Amino acid sequence: MDYKYLLQLIIANLNQGLIVVDVNLNVVFYYEPSSDIGGISPEDAIGKSIYEIFYELKPETSTFAHVIKNGKPLIEYVQCYCNYKGKRVCTVTSTVPLIEDGKIIGAFEIYRDFNQVMKLSKKVFSYDKDKNIVKGSNELDNGTQYTFDDIIGESEIMYELKEKAYKVANSDSPILIYGETGTGKELFVQAIHNASYTRKNKKFISQNCAALPSTLFESIFFGTKSGGFTGAKETPGLFELSNGGTLFLDEINSMDYANQGKLLRVLQDGIIRRVGGTNTIYVDSRIMASVNEEPAELINKNVLRKDLYYRLNVIYLVVPPLRERKEDIPLLTNKFIEVYNERLGKRIVGVSSKVMDKLMNYSWPGNVRELKHTIERAMNFTDESVINCISLPNEYNEFSKEVNCSNYLCSENEYKPLDESVAQFEKQLIKKVLRETNGNCSKAARMLKVPRQTLFNKVKKYNLNCNKK
Repeated sequence: MDYKYLLQLIIANLNQGLIVVDVNLNVVFYYEPSSDIGGISPEDAIGKSIYEIFYELKPETSTFAHVIKNGKPLIEYVQCYCNYKGKRVCTVTSTVPLIEDGKIIGAFEIYRDFNQVMKLSKKVFSYDKDKNIVKGSNELDNGTQYTFDDIIGESEIMYELKEKAYKVANSDSPILIYGETGTGKELFVQAIHNASYTRKNKKFISQNCAALPSTLFESIFFGTKSGGFTGAKETPGLFELSNGGTLFLDEINSMDYANQGKLLRVLQDGIIRRVGGTNTIYVDSRIMASVNEEPAELINKNVLRKDLYYRLNVIYLVVPPLRERKEDIPLLTNKFIEVYNERLGKRIVGVSSKVMDKLMNYSWPGNVRELKHTIERAMNFTDESVINCISLPNEYNEFSKEVNCSNYLCSENEYKPLDESVAQFEKQLIKKVLRETNGNCSKAARMLKVPRQTLFNKVKKYNLNCNKK
């Protein structure tokens, strides 16, 4: 058998790129499918350093440099960088050292487009989903409903967040995720769990800490031992139930301060003891926690322990509010129309251009959840094939009037005094930002890039209200 021909045939039919470099990181072989990830032809690539081809890479970020230095392969590693043409690309790579007579002489790397990997993952998960859906529910056997495919958004900020979240899916490190109410934090948490090779077939347990009675903390989290006290039954706690899987602590800042210390001990040691029991139990639950206020503020207000924050904040993800990714509003709107067409038995095809303008100009203090409920409400009152302004709640029409800056500039074709126009605009801008931050003056001051005391003074001047957090 002609093994050289066989190798060429295999390479030609791989839908993956292949780069071989020598010990000095100069390219000696380069092959790429039609996807053009690297942005350079094989003829131009040969002889060039990988730092010339991928100019953003540095020795500390290059997989080739790492593998040649350490002599160990890096498998299924997610990389994002600018290619030779300056285009931003993301790949899933496996890099392996080339060793001859016990000496490293170079390395080769096989890489795939990140988006292709995501699509394949979607197909595999959809197959599992079809087999495992509980009758009458879209919840899977592992306790989840969402994957990365359910996270709607093509804005740059969402694209980067999804890449980052996917990259840490196979890690066991704790995750702290911050986002305002309604941004979709649990979607990301469930998606990360379902993208994990080792944990996706294990349980995903979610606990809303705001609904957790402080007196029942130990029995809920650690379980109880039969006979340990009067009426006690043999009951596993959340750590045991999620062993091998994921335990998600929603709004962890709502947990009693003393109980946060007990939780910290388990996170450090991985050991629990049931209430009334004497035996220690080792647990392996990946902890993910969420907060709906910035962690620094929660620590300053003494509602989040600093030591617990440091333990959880190994991986920190921020889910952006909808007002910071408004380009995703049309996508989300169409998705929600599709969902409620099925639920409500409607045949609505979209929204009018005026409605879309109002949706794009609104501040969305309730974020994606508010948009979803807005579309649901509008569809309940719409008998036509397109949602019109009459079906929207009044506040959206009032908001559109409020942000019309021309009202501040003139009245009856006469220009207003400059100081009056500036004062009116300033007042409405502060009102808008306070609405977006749910009255949080500290956050509003940061958004407006003014000292907090300056904002306090203006709030008082215009007879507005805010929380001095």
